[in-house]
Amino acid sequence: MNRVQSVINNKFIMIPLVLWFCIQAFKVVYDLITTKKFNFKRILGAGGMPSSHSAVVVSITTLIGRYEGVESPMFALALVLAFVVMYDAAGIRRAAGKQARMLNKLIETPGLTGVEISEKLVEVLGHTPLQVIVGALLGFICGMIF
Repeated sequence: MNRVQSVINNKFIMIPLVLWFCIQAFKVVYDLITTKKFNFKRILGAGGMPSSHSAVVVSITTLIGRYEGVESPMFALALVLAFVVMYDAAGIRRAAGKQARMLNKLIETPGLTGVEISEKLVEVLGHTPLQVIVGALLGFICGMIF
């Protein structure tokens, strides 16, 4: 029981997890309002505004910087990891989403391909730079407040 309580009381775990959940829940509600359809896949799905990936890694980085110091090796590790995650979200995963969108259009074009697919490729994988920046700002703010 002490270990479970230790995890629950660990702000380095709980703040990023609660932040992630809140952002993903926001995406579900926003999607419900805009499309009038409930899409539970949004709770675990990638992409959209804001970037929960960016928010999580920046909140951890901010917490480590506040409590361990910006000169610590842990802060350096967290900062580099945050940049890798944000680069991946806005660069590589976004490009993969664009490719999926084009492939879906290509396959749906009548008479162009004889390929039959059972499901479409996931198109919402990455983030725009603005989505990454907003997520990072939310992570920084939460890391500073809590």
